[in-house]
Amino acid sequence: MTYKNNVILGSLFAFSVFATQASAAVSASEAARLGQDLTPFGSVKAGNEAGTIPAWTGGLTEAPAGYEGSGQHHINPFPDDEVLFTISASNMDQYDEYLTDGLRAMLDTYPTTFRIPVYKSRRTHAVPDWVAENTKENAVDAEVVGEGEGIDGAFAGYPFPILHGNNEEKAWQVIWNHLTRWRGVSVTRRSSEVAVQPDGDYSLVTSQQEAFFNYYNPEGSEDELDNVIFYYLSFTQSPPRLAGGAILIHETLNQVINPRNGWGYNAGQRRVRRAPNLGYDSPIAAADNLRTADDTDIFNGALDRYNWEYEGMREIYVPYNNYRIGEQGTPYSEILGISHLNPDLTRWELHRVHVVEATLKEGERHIYGKRRFYVDADSWNTLLLDQYDGRGELWRVTMGLAKNYYELPGVWTVLDVYHDLQARRYHVLGLDTEESSTRKFTNDVPNRRYFSPASLRRRSVR
Repeated sequence: MTYKNNVILGSLFAFSVFATQASAAVSASEAARLGQDLTPFGSVKAGNEAGTIPAWTGGLTEAPAGYEGSGQHHINPFPDDEVLFTISASNMDQYDEYLTDGLRAMLDTYPTTFRIPVYKSRRTHAVPDWVAENTKENAVDAEVVGEGEGIDGAFAGYPFPILHGNNEEKAWQVIWNHLTRWRGVSVTRRSSEVAVQPDGDYSLVTSQQEAFFNYYNPEGSEDELDNVIFYYLSFTQSPPRLAGGAILIHETLNQVINPRNGWGYNAGQRRVRRAPNLGYDSPIAAADNLRTADDTDIFNGALDRYNWEYEGMREIYVPYNNYRIGEQGTPYSEILGISHLNPDLTRWELHRVHVVEATLKEGERHIYGKRRFYVDADSWNTLLLDQYDGRGELWRVTMGLAKNYYELPGVWTVLDVYHDLQARRYHVLGLDTEESSTRKFTNDVPNRRYFSPASLRRRSVR
């Protein structure tokens, strides 16, 4: 693996010419706390005073017996854990300080069916040593560019493990940690997404997805990023009316200077076209308009349409260590309830999160007037997201059901779920329990021509 301190660090030309740095990075003495009283990724090692959040002792780095390697559906490493208690509409006032507005709204909207089964908290997140080493280097080098539109001085690790600066700068740093979080080097998967109607009806849209996280290229460096965080390919395989279509994305580091590059392949026309609208609040057809382009991955893309504010740390119940809902062979019909996922298959734990609020800037356009992020202090995954309409009414509640992929190791979501409280519909990304395999991670570094528009048509098959 390539370590950040083995390469020459430098700014992209566009960054140095067109933008200014927001705030200086932390000192070397502050960065030295990483791996000491702080975890290698910046969270507090110690547990809370009540003992309901444990100390971090290294995370989950070994697979349970019987696990044969990446691509196999995961074996639950905690099969004997039992539900401690369940939060429902009838008792949620007892746990009010640990609930988000979105969770309270879910309990109010679906009082007879939605509930939160709470388990013992387990801090399972971990990263490889080379990612930890690069994160420590990033802590003293990384800076936010301009008004949050990019970062500089970071590569192959979390850019801001120790937050610093004013509240706006801290908010940008939290979101950039989410955008660049550790999820391996290369990954492929076949999975399905569904939009579940108020009566429980749904149709599967199945695709093959491939991603190369260029930011974590073990053979690369910051100078060689070429302003690309990751490359993403998705080939639709069913239903027949959509089969053969494909999409290619080059996710850029600074989307104001160079917006994300996207291309789509239309199987009927057999043509590759630029897709300039794959950003912000462009609707996603396969999601039946329940997900916007920047809803994907809970949140992605440019930060420029919002004012950002860091609201501090909280202890809240979040979906964590969700192995049961991803077990091979579980029918989708058992996972998908009428108004939300089957709560008996979910696992919730008490964890520390960073809270960030984004408010739409005056004169800017987006269907969400406000968004409140709850970002896991360990893994930097956004696990809960409350989204408000232009009137200030809570509209959509997004959940990222997380677990540790112990073959990486690292925590990432199993399913991403988008609830529309006003339409009483929801959308789910990542269903694969009826597939023969799940996400397959490798350290392979593909030729960049593999993710070129020219290769998109050659590889697309109706």
